[in-house]
Amino acid sequence: MQIERIWSGNAYRNFHYLIACPETGDALAIDPLEWRLCLAAARTRGWTITQILNTHEHRDHTGGNAGLVGATGAKVLAHAATAGRIGGVDRGLREGDVIRIGRIELECLDTPGHTMAHICALAHVDQPALFCGDTLFNAGAGNCHNGGHPERLYETFATRLAALPDETRVYPGHEYLARNLEFTLDREPDNAAARALLVAMPRDDPGAAPVTTLGEEKGINTFFRLTSPSVIARLREAFPDLEERPDARSVFLKLRELRNRW
Repeated sequence: MQIERIWSGNAYRNFHYLIACPETGDALAIDPLEWRLCLAAARTRGWTITQILNTHEHRDHTGGNAGLVGATGAKVLAHAATAGRIGGVDRGLREGDVIRIGRIELECLDTPGHTMAHICALAHVDQPALFCGDTLFNAGAGNCHNGGHPERLYETFATRLAALPDETRVYPGHEYLARNLEFTLDREPDNAAARALLVAMPRDDPGAAPVTTLGEEKGINTFFRLTSPSVIARLREAFPDLEERPDARSVFLKLRELRNRW
């Protein structure tokens, strides 16, 4: 499997992805808002974009569909529950469905929270790769403002994402790493791993931000660090009514609420 991460340079800070089969040259474009960049990257690599995956229905992920379909004839794939809202979807996806790109296979994970119909795509290769749209960001979590629900996002984190192998690489839909690390350190000032990564960030080139693994995320992403005494103590400063020994769900929901206005 070959992966091309494409930095959009736009105001949304989108990352787009091409996933290609090295044997056939077929490629899948994920959330290609800046579709011309994706098309140019594919042509440079000698790949043919045959499919488009929308992780969810928001326009900053689907807005490039028409242009890329017009240029390539690619088929559009999206969660079956949101296909009607997106329009022009050729294949509705459900939990456990497989996307085939040449000889490459991606497993579809139903991951509600940011929206109630959100797909993450998991590649079962030597080092697994998760293309996670706006569910999981490097060092952060998606918001739930436009059609989502924080409790469902917690369930996705706790029951789906946390169970994936630690070596899984994380490929989100946007580049927010530095800001998310700052939030982690605001919540957990003694987090040495988050501080070291923030210091090492290439601030003048967002497209060169590192790709994290889920194992690293569990060390630097406050939305995975729900039992940390430092996180809980700092959270109680913002929410004095927080229980003495809050459960993980309560910590996650309060963190998401706090991040909304941070």
